[in-house]
Amino acid sequence: MTAAPLRVLVLWLPDWPLRAALGGPPPHPPTALVHANTVVACTASARKHGVRAGQRRRVAQGHISSLRVLPHDAARDERAFLPVLQLIEKHAPGAALLRPGLAAVRARGISRYHDGEAEAGQALIDVLTEAGFPEVRVGIADGPFTAELAARGNAPCTVVPAGLAKDFLAPLPVGVLRDEQLTGLLVRLGVRTLGDFAALDEIEVRDRFGERGARLHSLAAGADSRAVVARPPDPELVRSVEFEPPLAGADQVAFAVRQTADAVMLALGEASVVCTEVRIDLIDDDGKVFSRPWLHPTCFDAADLVDRVRWQLEALGAESAKEPIDEARAFGGIALARIIPVAVDDAAHHQPGLFGSGTDERLHHAISRVQTMLGHEGVVTAALSGGRWLADRQVLTPWGERAVAPRDPGHPWPGSLPDPLPAEVFRPPRPIGVLSPDGETVLVDDRGSLSAVPARIDGDDVQAWAGPWPIHERRWEASGGKKGHRLQIIDDHDRAWLVFCTGDRWWAEGRYR
Repeated sequence: MTAAPLRVLVLWLPDWPLRAALGGPPPHPPTALVHANTVVACTASARKHGVRAGQRRRVAQGHISSLRVLPHDAARDERAFLPVLQLIEKHAPGAALLRPGLAAVRARGISRYHDGEAEAGQALIDVLTEAGFPEVRVGIADGPFTAELAARGNAPCTVVPAGLAKDFLAPLPVGVLRDEQLTGLLVRLGVRTLGDFAALDEIEVRDRFGERGARLHSLAAGADSRAVVARPPDPELVRSVEFEPPLAGADQVAFAVRQTADAVMLALGEASVVCTEVRIDLIDDDGKVFSRPWLHPTCFDAADLVDRVRWQLEALGAESAKEPIDEARAFGGIALARIIPVAVDDAAHHQPGLFGSGTDERLHHAISRVQTMLGHEGVVTAALSGGRWLADRQVLTPWGERAVAPRDPGHPWPGSLPDPLPAEVFRPPRPIGVLSPDGETVLVDDRGSLSAVPARIDGDDVQAWAGPWPIHERRWEASGGKKGHRLQIIDDHDRAWLVFCTGDRWWAEGRYR
C-alpha cells in the first residue's frame, strides 16, 4: 500500500541576500554581492543588463558601469532571516529553515485551519506582506523539492495538485537538480529536461551515476511526492555537552559545542548514515529546556550543526531582549546542549560516485573516518577549473562539499593546453634541465625560436620533442605578467614531459603517464 503524499508548503523570498544587505523590499538599484571576486547574487535590475550569479566581478561591471558591488556576508543573511522565521512560526507551527530566504512547513495542518491549501498559502502571503515582505512566494506540492520549484514560479502562490508532481516537473530544465557535473553530462547527451531524465531506465541510471544519481532521477520523476519514511536513528547517536559555569554568549556556546558536533558526525560515520533532521535541546541554568527541530535539504555536517546551535541561541536572545524588564528573563546561561539526530539516511544516497561508478558505502565510511582523523581538509577531491596553467585548472575541495570552480572551464582560454592533459601535475612546478648537445641550457628568444635542439632532459636523452608554444597572461600588470614557452619532450624512458621556459630557466609543469 502506497503512503499518502507528504504535502509541503515552501515560502521563498527572492534575492534574500540582497534584501538582507540593502534592507527594504525590492525593487533595488543595480547591485551585486561578491565573494572571492565572484558574483553570488544580484538584483533584478542588474540581471536586466546581463549580470548573473557566478560571473567574475570584472565581467559583471562590464555589463553595467553603474553596478554597485558589495561583499557577501552569509552570517548577515542568517541573522536577518531569523525574525521572518519567527513570524512564520507564529502562524504555521513547525516551520523549518532550509536556508536563509527559504522555509518549509507541513501543509496539512495549516491547510485544514484555512479550509484549503491555496487559502493557507494566501494567508501566509498576507501576513508577510503586512510585515514588509511583499515579494514572498509560496509553493505547495508533494514533497519539498517540487514545492520549492513551485514557489519559484511567476505566481505569488502555486499549488501543484497531489499526484501531479511528475507532470509539473517534466518541462523544467535538468539544471534545477543543482548538480553541475551530472546535469552537464546530461545536457551533452541530449537530456535537457526533467521529463527526459525521468524517462531513462532507473537501473541504468543507478549503474552509471550511483546512488546519488538514482536519488536525483527519482526526484525528476516526482518520487519525492511519496512520504519519506525516515530510518529510525540509533539512540547512541545522541551527544551532549555540559557547561560549568553556564555560558551566556551565543558565540561561546557555538565554539564549545564544536567537539560535540564532530562526535555526532563520527558516530553517524561509524553507522554509515547521514542526518537529515536534527533536534537541538538547550537547557539553561534554571532547568528550562529550549528545543527546536532543524531540517537540511541534503544532509548535515559538523559546521551545519554548529550553525544551527548558534541560530537557535540568537533567536532566544532576540526574544529575551523583547521581554519587559519586570518580567522573568527568557533564558539564563546555557548549562547543557544536546544534539539529537531525528531522521537519518544511508550515506550512499548523499555522496557522488567516483569516476562515474556507483558509490560504495564502505568507501564513504572509510574516507569519512580518515577525514575525521586528518581534519576537514585532510581528504579532498579534484575538479576542473578554467585557466592556462595546469596548476590553475585544479580545484581541490574537502570531501563531501560541492566543488565550485573559481574560473569557468567553458570559457575560452587562449594559450591553454588542449587535451589530453598530463596525468601528473607538479604544484609548484619543479626545476628541470633542458640541455643542448653541447651541454648548454636551451634558451627561447622573444620570437619563440630555440637556441639549440633539445638533447637531454633531467639527465636523460631526448627521443622527440614538439613546440615551443608561447603563453602570456596578465600582460597589463606593471611586472609584465606571467609568460613563458612550453615544450613537450619524450625522454629515452618513454616518459612524456610538459616543460616551460621563463628567462633562462626550465620548469616541469606536468608529466604524461
